[in-house]
Formats: sequence, structure tokens, C-alpha cells
Amino acid sequence: MLDRLGRCYSACWRFIVTGFVCSASALWAPGSIANEPYVARPEVQAYIDELVETHQFSRAALEEVFSQSNRQDRIIELMSRPAERRLVWHEYRKILVDEPRISQGVTFWRDNRAALERAETIYGVPPEIIVAIIGVETRYGRVTGNFGVVDALSTLAFDYPPRAKFFRGQLTQHFLLSREEGKDPLSMKGSYAGAMGYGQFIPSSYRSYAVDFDGDGVRDIWSNKTDAIGSVANYFAENGWRGQHDVVERVSLVAENAELTSLANGALKPTRTVAEWRDLGVQVSAEQPPNRIATLMRMQQPESAEYWLGFEDFYAITRYNHSRLYAMAVYQLSQAISERQKN
Repeated sequence: MLDRLGRCYSACWRFIVTGFVCSASALWAPGSIANEPYVARPEVQAYIDELVETHQFSRAALEEVFSQSNRQDRIIELMSRPAERRLVWHEYRKILVDEPRISQGVTFWRDNRAALERAETIYGVPPEIIVAIIGVETRYGRVTGNFGVVDALSTLAFDYPPRAKFFRGQLTQHFLLSREEGKDPLSMKGSYAGAMGYGQFIPSSYRSYAVDFDGDGVRDIWSNKTDAIGSVANYFAENGWRGQHDVVERVSLVAENAELTSLANGALKPTRTVAEWRDLGVQVSAEQPPNRIATLMRMQQPESAEYWLGFEDFYAITRYNHSRLYAMAVYQLSQAISERQKN
């Protein structure tokens, strides 16, 4: 957890329309470089104007937040060179489908069995998928991120041009969720991209998919495992999870020709039918319906490549993180956890 630096002010400030309270204290990400506070920058003042006019926030309250927020150079460094760009499948899998995540996943499942079973009943998402997502994202809540969310989103909104528009939108969503939930926007911590809690929801995902799964009146994805489980399940249910018996299938090729290799690792969303893949030379099991849609993936192993078809529920996993490597790691981790917990 981040230390809260700086002194507390003698009075708390409030958002006028909701009475949302925030203590005024500085939040710093480890290793960051102090810069001019964002409140002094003209583009931030223009953004404040927009929030005041569009969402009726208090100008004084927003200026207080931005006076405590600074550019974090470490965040820009991390965003500019994510590890996945440098890894192939077998390297990526080794990091995420490891023995600690499997054994800890079994423990998490056993400790939260009732909530996981209820989530499956309500949302149709099996426990192993929910557990694997939380395991990949935060090691079951052990690593949820130490960056102040306002710092992270402000840095990316105002100092990272490639995705400034997206993160400016997330910053707005963060202020809205803080007001709606009665939270101090400066108190929340997360990843360098502003993702929070057990399941690492960005602010827009929190507002759209987080649920009060234990009925206590609070949607708490930060410290409440039951709410986190329900929220991850709801995310999948709202993003196309169908609950089919197979998510992927290992396949082989009649011949590794140029046409097939050019189609592998194309769009994440399935677009061709099993019948079409068969016609192209993909050897699929006879049990697969010919009209089922799938995407072809080429996953690199140390000595060669293996081929897989990913079906609709595989695509649903990629809606959580737009990466076939991520989705395959989640799926294979889920299967390893499921197999282990039966023993």
C-alpha cells in the first residue's frame, strides 16, 4: 500500500452535488519524479471547465485533487513498453500458468466456494474462469497495484498522447464513480493504467459491471472477495460468455501453407465457421458443429508452433484483455486449477 505523504488539511472538501468527501493528501507512485502539479496546466484547467459544465462538479474540489496530482514518469515508461510485446507464447505461459497461481487458486476457490457457485448460477460463468482471472490479474488480491489512480490516469490523459483520449475518458469515469460511491478519488490505488481491485477493473468497467454481490449496499472490488467474484462474473455475462463446454481446441494442419499461416493470429473475434477452417486444411475434431465460428491461433513453443481454434467463449475472455496470449493463459490456468481442486 502507498504511504500517504504530506499533511492533512484542516478541513475536508466536498463535491457540491453529492457530499462526496476527500481528504487532501499527496499520493505518489514509487520511484516517481515530482513535477509541476497538474492544476497549474492550462489543458487541465480546460478539462476542469468541461467537468464542471458537463457533470456539475465543484471547481474548487477538482482543483484540490489536481493540486495533489503529478506526472509519473514511471507510468509512461511502463505504458510504452509492455512486457507482452517482447514475449512469445511459451514465455508468456511460463509466467502466468505457474505452480503458485495454481495452488493459490485452489485455496481461493475453496475459501470462496459459496460465492463462486452462486456466481455460476446467476451469471453462467464457471468458478475456474473467475478464479483464473483474479489469479492472473492480482494473484488473488496479493498484487493490486500501488499507483494512485488519479496520478496514473492524469499522467496518461495529459502526458501520453497515443492514448490520451481514452485515459481522459477513464479519468472522468473515475471522478464519477468516486462521487457515486462516496469515495475519495485520491485514496484509490491500482495499476499503472488505473485498473483497480481483485479483478483490476478500469473505472468505466467498475461503473458498468461491478456488483454488490453480498448485499451490504456497497460495490467493493478492493477488499471484498464476494463482490469481486460477482463483478468478474457479471463482466463476462455482459460481454458474451455463453457457457459452452469447450473454449478452445488444439488442432493440426494438413499442411502449413502460406494461406493458413497468414490467417492465424488475425482477428480475435471468430469469423469463419468450422466447416470453412476444414476446407482450408485445419483438422478439427468430428464433434465440432460445422457452423460453429472460430478463430485460428498459432502459439509458439520453444521448438515449434501449435495451432488452436478459439470459439465464442475464448473471444469473451479477450474482452477482458485484448490479447490471445492473455486469454489462453487464463483458460489454461483455469483448467489446471479445476483439475487440481478435484483431488
